Amino acid sequence: MKRCSYCNSRILFGGVANNGFTFCNQRCHGSGLALMTAQSLPPELIEEHVNKVHSGPCPKCQRQAGPVDAHTLHFVWSALVLTSWSSKPAISCRSCAVKSQIFSTMGSAVLGWWGFPWGLIMTPVQIGRNIAAMCSSQDRRPSPLLRRLISLNIASHVLAQQQQTPR
Repeated sequence: MKRCSYCNSRILFGGVANNGFTFCNQRCHGSGLALMTAQSLPPELIEEHVNKVHSGPCPKCQRQAGPVDAHTLHFVWSALVLTSWSSKPAISCRSCAVKSQIFSTMGSAVLGWWGFPWGLIMTPVQIGRNIAAMCSSQDRRPSPLLRRLISLNIASHVLAQQQQTPR
């Protein structure tokens, strides 16, 4: 099964292909320029920013609770025949991540079950993902997800500066 080159979600049907990359939709395809730019950035620049964020204060609580890393929050909500689920990365300290994952778990437990059939299927999946993330041991090194998010952020800034620069 193919995965989106930008958001890493699974692509069940279709997708948009461009320059060896596959994207799940037009929005991710539009963001693909940042992905291509990120791959051309010097690894030393990315590593410098990753280490700065990883050893810096938490962007959510502003405390030096470090290490700061990327954590994924899983959520689902349903309404009869409509079910929406998502997994979104957030950069924070472990304490803030666990609080957010608890909030996402409780929200999913209340709002996820109300859709048929996907609400009944995806609610335990998303709750299980949050619980697994909360129980997983924390590595003292920056995660690949943190590296990816920071490189995409730097690439977005580079692209914005290129657009502002008069030709």
